[in-house]
Amino acid sequence: MRVMGLDYGAKTVGVAVSDALQITAQGIEIVRRQRENKLRQTLARIEELIVAYEVEKIVVGLPKNMNDTIGERAESAIAFKEMLERRTGLPVIMWDERLTTVSADKVMMEAGIRREHRKEYVDKIAAVFILQGYLDACRHADSAQH
Repeated sequence: MRVMGLDYGAKTVGVAVSDALQITAQGIEIVRRQRENKLRQTLARIEELIVAYEVEKIVVGLPKNMNDTIGERAESAIAFKEMLERRTGLPVIMWDERLTTVSADKVMMEAGIRREHRKEYVDKIAAVFILQGYLDACRHADSAQH
């Protein structure tokens, strides 16, 4: 069973999937849209990827404020989660994504990716961080129970 990680933004959705053993997350693409509210094509593309990668669970980044409150961006992510659940029938988990974009930017900087090119990759890398954080937490919880 694979898990999909999504970094939901105003104009893009970064997409990552786990390996079959749910150990590692790999970035696969960034779904871009023209307008913030136009989600039909975005959802259709995510559904195609769900089928192609045999995904059985989705993790969506929850962009909480640093003081742990829910703002406008987090409310949009929650609404997106509800759309995904209705449309795919799969369980969708919200995962705290604070600082994932900062971490993704730092990794790209360390890798020598020029600032003007980082925007092309940041959402996909953030999706990897969201999904990897979830996978690591699940594995840690499983090992604590044994």
